[in-house]
Amino acid sequence: MEKREEYTEPVIPAGSRDRSLEEVSSRMGIPYRNELAPDGVEAALVAKIPIGVAKRYRFVPVQMDGDILVVATSNPLDVQTFDELRLVLGRKIRLIAAPEREILKAINMLYDQETSSAEQMVQNLANGEEEDRVLSELEEVEDLLDDASEAPVIKLVNLVLSQAIRARASDVHIEPYQRELKIRYRIDGVLYNRHVLPRRFHSAIVSRVKIMAKLDIAERRLPQDGRIMIKIGDRDIDIRVSVVPTTFGERIVMRLLDKASIFYSLEEIGLSADKLKIINRLIRGGNGIILVTGPTGSGKTTTLYAALDKINSPDKNIITIEDPVEYQLHGIGQIQVNPKIGLAFADGLRSIVRQDPDVILVGEIRDTETAEIAIHAALTGHLVFSTLHTNDAAGAITRLVDMEIEPFLVASSVVAIIAQRLVRVICPGCREAYEPERAVLREVGLAEEQQTQYTFYRGKGCSECFETGYKGRTGIYEILVVDDTIKSLILRSSHGPAIKAVAVKKGMTTLWQDGIRKVLDGTTAMDEILRVTHQ
Repeated sequence: MEKREEYTEPVIPAGSRDRSLEEVSSRMGIPYRNELAPDGVEAALVAKIPIGVAKRYRFVPVQMDGDILVVATSNPLDVQTFDELRLVLGRKIRLIAAPEREILKAINMLYDQETSSAEQMVQNLANGEEEDRVLSELEEVEDLLDDASEAPVIKLVNLVLSQAIRARASDVHIEPYQRELKIRYRIDGVLYNRHVLPRRFHSAIVSRVKIMAKLDIAERRLPQDGRIMIKIGDRDIDIRVSVVPTTFGERIVMRLLDKASIFYSLEEIGLSADKLKIINRLIRGGNGIILVTGPTGSGKTTTLYAALDKINSPDKNIITIEDPVEYQLHGIGQIQVNPKIGLAFADGLRSIVRQDPDVILVGEIRDTETAEIAIHAALTGHLVFSTLHTNDAAGAITRLVDMEIEPFLVASSVVAIIAQRLVRVICPGCREAYEPERAVLREVGLAEEQQTQYTFYRGKGCSECFETGYKGRTGIYEILVVDDTIKSLILRSSHGPAIKAVAVKKGMTTLWQDGIRKVLDGTTAMDEILRVTHQ
């Protein structure tokens, strides 16, 4: 399609845009749809329409009706664009109207369908097809930048990233071995093999990723960290790239951060009604430390963000120090740790206290100095949120005492400790009932008469969940509230199991018990609870 002056859509107030579009389409005799699902559009036709053109003029082909191509648009008055489209495609076109957000989603869905060709491209490379072309194009690094639409390795890297995002992967691993190159995706916390390539393509793929991340392609002996910003459809993706040298070559891990899906509210992270009530009460306290514990990748930061968002208001001064700042919260001051210039957690926290804060978030308590400053802030009237790496809630008290924090300071400053894990949710598209072995049910604490009261589920595996049986994750939690009984116990002993035993007697639900609840209500499977709690 030739370049021309871009069509300017009539200005419609945001609140009434959909309603106005529906009225316009009705007057023009064009059908209106609230939702779109592209289906049956020929790949050859899609290839003739650059994705940039479809996004700029807000249209998308959605289906074939005989020889007529049905095109959805949010600009039904843009007659010139569709006259040109008829000429370019050589097809008759019938228009339907749809909201702009649905057009963008449909563009994303339609062009994302090409990611299935990643497997075909990998197969072609593995079989030696296009090998001469790939190798000749990679003789000089500059060739990688010539034409992204032509170079096979460039297309392969783009397709791998696109497929990983569509699969909801959090990480992409590119791992060289003696005779092969493996590409793995981490989906819902578990790594899956996706592609296996011949070893000879390793350097080409690494060079492409380094160029995208603006790293030094000549440096192969030292670790490097970089960042890639990409856009897929209407989604902005931030990719953190880590390159490290290994025995068989450089290994790459790419952390994918979808800015549209990071943030969750307290009501969406898997808290039961009773636990949600406890947390809502705790985060509205005037002072003290609330700790969230668990291993790396257990959702601690997500929980802290959700808590901060809940209490964020114009009358509160909330400041955070994090490593890194993963999500921008409106109305909250966020500081990025930078060890290169001497800005560590302790240094930043010391400065934050002088900024007249009401609420402070410290990304992680890593050392005694940070712990001491956080406790001092809590004792002087601030509400402090932070994280620790411990296996359970009671273990956080032992950890603080091991950091040489006096027990009386721990008892007087810590108001609650939340331990958590993430478990995979059974895919609703392939969920099926099954009967576990009686021995397993007895092992988890269900009496004989209870075993027939519940229906147990598992995921069979389908295309929606990439044959894993799981889609998405939710949290399991235990909340240790430091009341007078626990405080007096801390002053006598910091022994974690003893503190946990007293808390359980007082009604605390453990991680294991909360997990079993989610098994019994059909949210997750027994194997998941065993995996994350190591029971």
